[in-house]
Amino acid sequence: MKQNLVALISGVLFGLGLGLSQMIDRERVLGFLDVTGVWDPTLLFVLGGAVSVTVIAFRFVLRLPHPFYGENFSLPTQKNIDRRLIFGAVIFGVGWGIAGYCPGPSLTALVLGIWNPVLFVMAMIAGSLTYKWVSTRLEWGEFARSNVSKDLPFDVPPGNSRS
Repeated sequence: MKQNLVALISGVLFGLGLGLSQMIDRERVLGFLDVTGVWDPTLLFVLGGAVSVTVIAFRFVLRLPHPFYGENFSLPTQKNIDRRLIFGAVIFGVGWGIAGYCPGPSLTALVLGIWNPVLFVMAMIAGSLTYKWVSTRLEWGEFARSNVSKDLPFDVPPGNSRS
């Protein structure tokens, strides 16, 4: 019960932060992504602040034996960059660039009472269900198993598998 309450409070604070930083304003986001037109750099400060806090806080948080309201930390264990990861990132980026929303801000923007976030969330759910349906019927084969990390022009740091 306590863990659910903390999750709810965290989600509300995250949503308020998204609203306050104007990340739920699709025009602001699209202006930020339009680097060849009339670029709006204001979200760069939001992203920079979020990354700065995360870099500093994670150094302390991950030294704890476990989360305050959990048994262990759930960190990614995959250490390679494969084609499915790249393909998913491309789809995410294209969707963000077309719609001006990503999942968190789109859910927060539902309170605005306009149709754009509603349509985006419906498309997001349809895309997730389509992926689930296709991935259970399609043999990804070499596409999924191929590791492209060795082909990248930079080193991919090993993942942290702390539990």
